[in-house]
Amino acid sequence: MKSFFCGIFLFVTININAQQTPFEKSNGRETATYFQAIHYYKSLDKASGKILMREMGITDAGYPLHLVLISNDGKFNPAIWHQQKKVIILINNGIHPGEPDGIDASMMLARDIAQNKIILPGNVVLGIIPIYNIGGALNRNSFSRANQNGPEAYGFRGNAQNLDLNRDFIKSDSKNARSFAEIFHYLNPDILIDNHVSDGADYQHVMTLIATQYDKLGQELGDWLKKTFEPKLFTGMHDKGWDLVPYVNVENSDPSKGFTQFYDSPRYSSGYAALFNTISFMPETHMLKPYKQRVKSTYDLMLTMIQQASLNAKELLEKRKIAIENTIHQNRFALSWKPDTTQYSNITFKGYKAGYKKSDATGLPVLYYDHNKPFTKQVKFYDVYIGENFIEKPLAYIIPQGWWNVIDLLKLNHVQMETLKKDTIIKVSAYHIVYYKSFPKAYEKHHKNYNVSVSKTDEKIKFLKGDYIISLTQAANRYLIETLEPTGNDGFFAWNFFDAILQEKEGYSDYRWDSIAAQILKSNPVLNRKFQQKKISDSPFANNASLQLNYIYKNSPYYEPAYLRYPVYRIEKAL
Repeated sequence: MKSFFCGIFLFVTININAQQTPFEKSNGRETATYFQAIHYYKSLDKASGKILMREMGITDAGYPLHLVLISNDGKFNPAIWHQQKKVIILINNGIHPGEPDGIDASMMLARDIAQNKIILPGNVVLGIIPIYNIGGALNRNSFSRANQNGPEAYGFRGNAQNLDLNRDFIKSDSKNARSFAEIFHYLNPDILIDNHVSDGADYQHVMTLIATQYDKLGQELGDWLKKTFEPKLFTGMHDKGWDLVPYVNVENSDPSKGFTQFYDSPRYSSGYAALFNTISFMPETHMLKPYKQRVKSTYDLMLTMIQQASLNAKELLEKRKIAIENTIHQNRFALSWKPDTTQYSNITFKGYKAGYKKSDATGLPVLYYDHNKPFTKQVKFYDVYIGENFIEKPLAYIIPQGWWNVIDLLKLNHVQMETLKKDTIIKVSAYHIVYYKSFPKAYEKHHKNYNVSVSKTDEKIKFLKGDYIISLTQAANRYLIETLEPTGNDGFFAWNFFDAILQEKEGYSDYRWDSIAAQILKSNPVLNRKFQQKKISDSPFANNASLQLNYIYKNSPYYEPAYLRYPVYRIEKAL
């Protein structure tokens, strides 16, 4: 009998240990490796009818991206979830594997739901990406986060291509980003949580939060997020013992002077999700706090998010539905935003007095935060943004099929398109690139274009059978405007997708062109008159034969029309 009870005790002990995470087994010193995390979720999948883990596309590291679905009723069809008016929350972890707080917190949250320690509300379902940047997670070390307090070992920020995946959502250079897009549109989440750890200033708070910029999200949904939902998150975290504040958006400066809300352009997960009217959050734990505290606060924030999503489900889904309808019918879209420094909120901030001291390393002044001088005060939080560079949407865009890399991304993001059934001449509005600059150094595999200015002309252009027509009467309108308009800060032109048009493909030899140029001037009196006037008014031009021949060439039928002509054409209402 004694051996029987000893066997029972041993079985229970082994079972409990099997459900413990590496974080818990190490008393908060370690984070799970990629293989430990995937094995852990597979075990939960086998043990619980509430959990299903699926493979959802490949990553740059050669390993599949996994999606863990959690539903109280054991049904795992996102389309049915939407029909049942359930709030879908997508949780992304390990986009920067050196910031692994969400990896461990999500493992414990999933287990606690499976074991009924936490009751997942019937009107909320979860999708969890265990580790998004698998290549970075496999590149494990203890030194790349020099300013971070634990865990003992962790992954690296760059992925298998050495890309920062939180700059890749729009351009999708990585297989990770393309697989994420499949997951995102498969779930069509109402809320996205992308777990991070901060860099920057020192202060007392363990957890800070980036929310989708309210004004960018639109008045109906943005106002509700700012005035209703987010305050309830702050209250819920306070009740759990955490003084949550907005992300402290400063680096080497004093946050007590106030700071602006983080600008989440579409290269980031939250900015990308906002294009489809998904409310997004980036929890940012403070890097200098003990790892155990950071993971616990991440756990509690996700739990608070679930609780408030359940309590406010009806209103959340209604507001999001209205926002999607508004996007379909919206006519003007801002392509850039700037903070309104005349408007701000006052927030309670717990910091440390900042000052300068003599550096032990360099002997020169260095910023420091004095932990012997903590303070609590009201600081200005600039959380209102003003839209700029407004674009009137066209009736439709036309994209020649040769730009298949762009077409593939549009398809990946569920853009509705049709193809021409035959070769057709269509009157369109065409952009021409007048000016642009490019980054002198590479940034995330690109030399981005910026300060772009364009001109616009009405032209009749022959399009071919199979070219794409994209109507601007769909839920993806904002995604289309921000990616396809050439002056967008994070559009496809900015990310070099169309750089081929910036180079002339044909040319001439001066000796051969000279005789043809003479004939052109002779047969075109208007051009000849302008040419002669330019020689009179422009002395350097008058004394430079090459400049003169080039002027005639650019104003002749020989000049290639594709040079600097942006290959995304607009069918305007006026046309």
